[in-house]
Amino acid sequence: MMANEFSLDGKVALVTGAARGIGLEIACRLAQSGAQVVFTDVEPELGPEAAASVQGGSYRNLDVTVQSQWEDTIQEIRDQHGRLDILVNNAGISPAGNIEQSDLALWRRVQTINVESVFLGCRTALPLMRQSGEGGSIINLSSIQALRPAAELAAYSASKAAVRALTKSVALHAARDRIRCNSVHPGGVHTRMLDDFAALTGDAEAALLKLNAANPLGRVGLPLDIANGVLYLASDLSAWVTGLELVIDGGSTL
Repeated sequence: MMANEFSLDGKVALVTGAARGIGLEIACRLAQSGAQVVFTDVEPELGPEAAASVQGGSYRNLDVTVQSQWEDTIQEIRDQHGRLDILVNNAGISPAGNIEQSDLALWRRVQTINVESVFLGCRTALPLMRQSGEGGSIINLSSIQALRPAAELAAYSASKAAVRALTKSVALHAARDRIRCNSVHPGGVHTRMLDDFAALTGDAEAALLKLNAANPLGRVGLPLDIANGVLYLASDLSAWVTGLELVIDGGSTL
């Protein structure tokens, strides 16, 4: 395989939730592969520094639940770059709670941030992606909980299942313009979210060791594991791939 087969030279990408964790790793990986990457988040103290760490990176504050902010962001990309080739809808939250512990306010918050943001991102970005006539790639971050729901993550599991279904609908709609839409389903990945979840057990270190031991490949995932999968879906190597559920979980759903 030639090294340049993953090249994103000349491409413009937008990544949400890019100030830390998986989103940061994705944005940096795309930039390292040649893309001009717009890092977006609601963390103005972290985002600009993250974007400045790679060549071709820029930062814009974006609350993914606000339609007008999406419209302004896409217009800015249109003005500065004239195109958008790659959209990565990564922003999300994962508060714990089973169906009885989750009140309506929590349910609505999770659906708004995890699902409505993906709807808004796809809907707002598609016209600019279509404009180049060269196709494009939308990558939506779902979760293995969309495939194997967790009792203690009721709202989160439902939201990620919705992202899975929406991805397939967008894939069918956008195929005529050669715009592909795929979902990525991470397993347990070592990020602040996982650390917070482990801390709920009262012994975070023991919980992480248990998670490592429970995985068929012997460890939890790293943000880079997910970023490499996103890079494949963003690149022309996946030119005939759309509507895919790319599970990256070390075999934990087997």
